[in-house]
Amino acid sequence: MPCRATILHLAALALLSACGPEPEAAADGAVLYARHCAACHGASATGGAAAGAPDLTRIAARNGGVFPETRVMSVIDGYTRSDQHGARMPEFGALLADDIMLWQPPEGGAAVPTPRALVALAAYLETLQR
Repeated sequence: MPCRATILHLAALALLSACGPEPEAAADGAVLYARHCAACHGASATGGAAAGAPDLTRIAARNGGVFPETRVMSVIDGYTRSDQHGARMPEFGALLADDIMLWQPPEGGAAVPTPRALVALAAYLETLQR
């Protein structure tokens, strides 16, 4: 017989999954990019006005050909910062915190409550990879 806590946890996950529409499409991420990122990274995401703003179309290339979705979302959110980003890049976590969905990390594991806008922005950036 399943543990009561497990049943409650699964019920909560099912309820969260039922709330709201499917994740925003990459097209929605493009709107978010234009609003929050293009000023520094450029309209084409190849680098822009901010000194040292990296080429966002080469994220996968810099990661052995794999788009590191979890790491990208963590940097955008502000949860993870490296010396490469430092204090130059604003933390967007609070700005993108509305409308939470369950997101499944590509590396597996449990689904994580994640801002829908953050998922959409990462999806858009993944479409830009060359």
